[in-house]
Amino acid sequence: MSFLTDRKRATGLGSAKSGTKHFWQMQMSSYALVVIVPLFVFTFGPLLGASYDDAIARLSQPFPAVITGLMLVVGLHHFRSGCQVAIEDYVGGHARRISIIAMACFVYAAMATGLFALVKLAL
Repeated sequence: MSFLTDRKRATGLGSAKSGTKHFWQMQMSSYALVVIVPLFVFTFGPLLGASYDDAIARLSQPFPAVITGLMLVVGLHHFRSGCQVAIEDYVGGHARRISIIAMACFVYAAMATGLFALVKLAL
């Protein structure tokens, strides 16, 4: 039998002081994606099945290039935040840190690769 009170048992297990910030970042990226995804679908959709020259000509214009870049950055940022929440919920111990670092490295590498390819096509 333990003589600890409920408060003593909960000490150190409370808020990490960053949940509200993370929540609002997810909300804002969700709202941004509500606008960006339809724009991306309507600008990128006609390029599916088009020739390489047509795709380069279309992505060389400022509006499709900006929409594609925003989709990459905001979409992958939202993906990283969601994956981090899932990892924090279901992975424990030292594997949690390793998983979060590996996932963040993968997402930022994908973001950099996508933006590099976009700039290469647009210029």
